[in-house]
Amino acid sequence: MKIDREQVMRVAQLARLSFSQEELTTFVAQLNTILDYFDTLQRVDTRDILPTSHPVGTDTPFRDDEVAAFADNALLLQNAPSQEKGCIKVPKVIEQ
Repeated sequence: MKIDREQVMRVAQLARLSFSQEELTTFVAQLNTILDYFDTLQRVDTRDILPTSHPVGTDTPFRDDEVAAFADNALLLQNAPSQEKGCIKVPKVIEQ
């Protein structure tokens, strides 16, 4: 599959981007190079390759997502520039 100048210009128009003729020529060439590489990958025989999500087996470094109470609310509120009813008070950010 090849991409032509009109397709790149159409996508640029939809994305509200403007390109010089030189940039347009460069992008067409780069996108076609990428598509050629995908065509090469499509021809690779992967029938005997097991699917993997990561090439190296690893354990997740994240802890379980559990709800827990904050140990010292007063300590947290010491750093708050403004507070109200035991909560950090922030300025309103929604404009009407």
